[in-house]
Formats: sequence, structure tokens, C-alpha cells
Amino acid sequence: MQSKNWLKHGLMGVAVLVFSSSAFAYDGTNCKEPGNCWEPKPGFPDKIAGSKYDPKHDPVELSKQEKAIKAMNERNAKRVANLKETGQFKYDVK
Repeated sequence: MQSKNWLKHGLMGVAVLVFSSSAFAYDGTNCKEPGNCWEPKPGFPDKIAGSKYDPKHDPVELSKQEKAIKAMNERNAKRVANLKETGQFKYDVK
């Protein structure tokens, strides 16, 4: 039984060493300042608009999201108003 615990702790220790050392293995970044080491992949364009990386958001889909957020805010305002009036929070307020 104790040999299994020793093996278990040994394997955990090896795993910790492997994962912690892999974080320091890559040093190919060019940091502009400490903590700001992001750099684009080779071939990534300076300007995204019009490139293959441009997400081309559909205005109709964006308006759906805006409407849903507006409706959510209105429902939350009704819930807060009901809470102030009654002193009890009610989720389904008409």
C-alpha cells in the first residue's frame, strides 16, 4: 500500500516538473515591454479589414444581439423596480 503512495507521489512530482519546465521552454517571443509579448503569426496582415481574417459580421445578426441585450436590460429594470416596490425579488415580472 505504501509503495503505491510513493509511486503516486513520484508520478505527480514528475508531472509537475514536466509541465513547469515546458512553460520556460519557448523563448522566441519579442517582448516590447515586460508582460507585452504578443506577436502575430508569420503571414498575419497588419490590417485585418479585407483580409481572410476579417470576420465580416452580418449587420442583421448584430442587430439581433443588440435587441436581445436591450430586452434583457428592460426585464432586469422591471425586476429591480418590483423588488423596490414589494421588497421581494420576483424573476418573472410582467
